[in-house]
Amino acid sequence: MGRDTAGRRDRPPGRLGRRSFLKAASVTTATGAVAVAGCVGQGRESGTVVMTAATDVEGIMHSDGDEPSVQQALWDAGLDENIRVEIQTVVSDSAQRMQTTQSALEAGRAPPDIHMMDSGWTIPFILRDQTVNLSEHLSDETLETVENDYLEAVVETARHPETDDLHGLPLFPDLGFTLYRQDLIEEAGHDPSGWGEEPPSWEEFATAVADAQAESGVNYGYTTQGAAYEGLSCCTFNEVMTSWGGAYYGGADNLFTAGDRPITVTDENVVDAIRMMRAFIDGDDPNALDGYPEICPSAIVQWTEQESLSPFEDGEAVAHRNWSFSIAATGSEEAFGEHLGVTTKPYAVSQEEAEYGGVGGTTSALGGWNLVVSPYSERQDEALQVLEAFASEEVMMTIFELQGFLPPIIELVTEASEEEIGPIARYTETVQRASENAIPRPVTDVWPEQSALIYQQVNAAYRGAKSPETAMNDLEEQLAQSETEVAEQNVD
Repeated sequence: MGRDTAGRRDRPPGRLGRRSFLKAASVTTATGAVAVAGCVGQGRESGTVVMTAATDVEGIMHSDGDEPSVQQALWDAGLDENIRVEIQTVVSDSAQRMQTTQSALEAGRAPPDIHMMDSGWTIPFILRDQTVNLSEHLSDETLETVENDYLEAVVETARHPETDDLHGLPLFPDLGFTLYRQDLIEEAGHDPSGWGEEPPSWEEFATAVADAQAESGVNYGYTTQGAAYEGLSCCTFNEVMTSWGGAYYGGADNLFTAGDRPITVTDENVVDAIRMMRAFIDGDDPNALDGYPEICPSAIVQWTEQESLSPFEDGEAVAHRNWSFSIAATGSEEAFGEHLGVTTKPYAVSQEEAEYGGVGGTTSALGGWNLVVSPYSERQDEALQVLEAFASEEVMMTIFELQGFLPPIIELVTEASEEEIGPIARYTETVQRASENAIPRPVTDVWPEQSALIYQQVNAAYRGAKSPETAMNDLEEQLAQSETEVAEQNVD
């Protein structure tokens, strides 16, 4: 998950243009038929490597004239200039892309030679032997760089869970952030100056947001994503649940192996996380958690990334949750400038107080995308050379500067200046903390199925169609059945 969206740039290199980010955000959940771009058919030219991606990546792969591009950066990084990457454009919607990828690989179809896979569903393809083992093919230098310098949490989504061999090269991670209007909160009598270094409690945050909404007269307090889609189960609810010390499967140690793990969605902390969100949406609901004001519009139960960003971007919300691209979209001088505050998730239960390991305290959901070589490609050697070039720091920063995708080596961002990377440079300590507290989704081979079960039940509770307790009891039964089926398959 995370942003994988559309939008071409019309601006100088080295700056994250506000216009391009808004275009990119606007089709996060777009749907439609698969389109084919460039020389991707059977008659393609020698040296052409075909890679799947949405139109955001397509838009920066090549350029007109002397404008910077990912292709030129790959050549500058040492890729043979006879090798050219062409994009087979696919929809931005992650679930539909997974189905398209599955169809191609189950049919043994190539091109594409390289599949861009969501970090949330790379492992199922690895377990089905539908990926090339990069540990056996990439150079020692590249493998060492991935091992030692890449964000560990995203690398784990590209490894074989049983052998630890690398099967995907992380292209970019994404991290969840909480954005807020410092000026509005200060005018309401609160002091958010320390939130960038130490996130507030949920109670402190919600109270400040409610007061700022009342004082300023803006339409909304807090906007976020609550629709019944992958982003709820993988990311926004995962963050809220983790910040309450809750977990789907008893902590971070049980994220990557299904079939024999505890199911803990009925724990009090998980239920209270939903009750808090219900209070944010409808404070009069008997299931709302006491002490938390109503700060969210009821429409969040239908909102994904762009719908929830628009009110905040338009100055009609005090606070907002979204991915890293939203910082550039709202932090420019043309937008909120230094009035924009950025932190990771507020929290209710500290790590020390949490029952399970790896949860509690502030957190950021981990999204992102990996590059995987198809075992059916007749151009595996060329595809592997492309991946070697993508591991170059210069290529990572070109991608970041052109489209705002965080590099898998987070230190490249934290060491850059605002002149180089735009508004996000003001918040590099927060970016670093987000990477250190990133919470992945449980990316097992059954996650796609379990994700749908989770987001349907959580969304029902958010809407008030079910009580939080009922929704989580129903979810526990469904997940238990799913885990039992995995265990039985393993025995067979």
